[in-house]
Amino acid sequence: MKPYVPQYVGTVTKYVFVDSPDTTPQDIATAAYEIAQGVMIKETCFGCQITGLPEDVKRIVDHLRLLDPFRIFIKDRGFPPGDSRRCRADLGGARPGYLGHEYEMGLVRYFSHGLKETDGMTKQALKKAAGNELPVEEPLDAEILEKLFSEEK
Repeated sequence: MKPYVPQYVGTVTKYVFVDSPDTTPQDIATAAYEIAQGVMIKETCFGCQITGLPEDVKRIVDHLRLLDPFRIFIKDRGFPPGDSRRCRADLGGARPGYLGHEYEMGLVRYFSHGLKETDGMTKQALKKAAGNELPVEEPLDAEILEKLFSEEK
């Protein structure tokens, strides 16, 4: 097996997702390209991926969030674009994580609504709006969990 040699030591990669009737993934990617300054930008169907030094990526992400603050979401990515351990060109077919992104994108409109509704609320107003605290579930006993897994086989 060939040893893995990282190409982008010291960098981070972030996903920028957008789910908005006003801002498209192309708008996000274009805005990122305009201020990239040596940072790698990869346009995607959901927004873009940004790879670079942490401070540069943060600067770009902060700028992009201003475009549509309630409908743009940022997520860490463990691998830079083209990484041979995850790249579909090397592995064949779609990367498994994209199915997760598709599922998450179906949920973000609820987060967007909540962010918009609570924007500018004080801590006391947020607490009042939340009403009763949600019950905390007891953790599942390890023996019960083990029994459930053994029954699956």
